[in-house]
Amino acid sequence: MDDENAPHGESDREPDPSDSLRTFGAVMQALREHAGYSRTEFANLVSFSKHTVESVELGRRMPDVALVERSEEALGNTGALRKSSKYVTRGRGDVGLAAWFRQWARLERVAVSLCTYECRLVPGLLQSEGYARAVFEGTVPVAPDSLLEDFMTRRMERQRMLFDRPTTPFSFIVEEHVFRRRFGDPDQMRQMLDHVLELTEPRNVTLQVVPLEAGLHACLDGPLQLLETPRGQRLGYSEGQQNGRLISDVKEVSLLCQRYDTLRSQALNAKDSRGLLERLRGEL
Repeated sequence: MDDENAPHGESDREPDPSDSLRTFGAVMQALREHAGYSRTEFANLVSFSKHTVESVELGRRMPDVALVERSEEALGNTGALRKSSKYVTRGRGDVGLAAWFRQWARLERVAVSLCTYECRLVPGLLQSEGYARAVFEGTVPVAPDSLLEDFMTRRMERQRMLFDRPTTPFSFIVEEHVFRRRFGDPDQMRQMLDHVLELTEPRNVTLQVVPLEAGLHACLDGPLQLLETPRGQRLGYSEGQQNGRLISDVKEVSLLCQRYDTLRSQALNAKDSRGLLERLRGEL
């Protein structure tokens, strides 16, 4: 599973929360209660799920920047949350794959462009709820139900940036066999294809499918993600079994960009790609 599909990389749940994380959560809870909001009311007010608010208040996950800002506005703009969030640190559990993904996820949230090539499964940013749940339920070791809900919450929240950032270009290149791989029943397959078609409809989101007949190509080494930071730096990310790597070497990133651009010319264009998904849906 890659950065978008690894359960422990996808969730912001901290395996070993720091004292500062617990303290921030307690302060946020105290301010919310002082303002007279229940968790459900507050979650609706800041446009985050109740589960996310609860996880932050209990010190189980890092506070999202958007959550901090919206909470500040909802709780009187005292500055307490905004200032204290700068001193929140993760616990010792922020190691290995989880740390690599989190570093990429932070860059992803501010990137001026994002490119994704996937050859194993539907990219996390495009997964339907049913598809995402099937992916998480199939992980080994098996995730407990409470953690599974964390994964689902985070996955669905991340997809919002496709609509919240309408001027940021998102490019996806996905192998055709990924969309042909069956899961669940035909209705779930149709829902997945409908979800992908809906998320890739905005003008800033482009999906290209690599058809089965395209043959061998330059990106056969595995999944790949590329982004450009606000300062113009290009970075890459690659992942395999239980490992991930953030790539910053200029020459290596340049090579990956060349591979991605080459594959773009071999994949179907956006219109034909959508037509292919619609035909696959009709075959179910």
